Amino acid sequence: MLNPESAGGGNLPAQYASEPVVAARAVAVGVVVFDLDGTILDDISPISHVAADVMREAFGTPPEEGRVHYLATTGMPFEAQLAQLYPESPPELRAQVARKFHQRKIQEAYAHASAFPEMPRVLKQLDRAGWTMVISTGAEREMGEIILEREGLRMWFESVLGSGQGTKREHLVEYQRRYPEARLFLVGDSRFDMEAARDSPGVTAIGRASSVHGWGLSPKDLRRWGAAYADYSLSTLPEALEKLLREPATPRPSRSPRRAARAPGRATTGRAPARRTRRR
Repeated sequence: MLNPESAGGGNLPAQYASEPVVAARAVAVGVVVFDLDGTILDDISPISHVAADVMREAFGTPPEEGRVHYLATTGMPFEAQLAQLYPESPPELRAQVARKFHQRKIQEAYAHASAFPEMPRVLKQLDRAGWTMVISTGAEREMGEIILEREGLRMWFESVLGSGQGTKREHLVEYQRRYPEARLFLVGDSRFDMEAARDSPGVTAIGRASSVHGWGLSPKDLRRWGAAYADYSLSTLPEALEKLLREPATPRPSRSPRRAARAPGRATTGRAPARRTRRR
């Protein structure tokens, strides 16, 4: 196991203490951090119905009101959503409701959800262009891994971080540690995703707009919350990334010489002549 100092990141947060430390490295082009639910998977509608039903059972919230509450706060872990929506309820109750939600989400939403139809082509195109792709999800990491494998998409992603590894903002900090010289782009579908990127210097937000029954987020909404690019489909994501890569990034906070050290013999900008191969 590598120690945090040898990975170039100093002391890591507690959620990574029991895991092998991923060494910092340079990348060929840039890093695309994908959200999972509602961004890669077309599953927000069934998940919102599950959330509404567990909130109805636990708190007496009318189902349609519960759906809107869930959709308005999506993008953060469900436990955090409950804490925001029902701050007066006992933490033990919120934890119990969250466990039930995760179980039912697996059984009732993930069982039938599939990836948006353009995603296999988009991910393959980004891989061929030399982008490094990773996942940041509010779901459990293990479940994210299983769903991506089922959809035939796991091979495109270098790593997956989930609720056990922190919040979206904490995931971005960790990915910046792993790729200290890279441009990072967060692709998400919620206000929380856009604001997490906006509040993380050096990260650019890209939004997938959505329209589900009783709720919608337009490209204009997502741009207002910080998205540099937004559309209802990610079909043109590769072209959008190429354009944004040529634009100046928001500066990151200054790093210590240890954190800023580059991997010897590796390019940090442009396209590397040789790339790792993935199984197709």
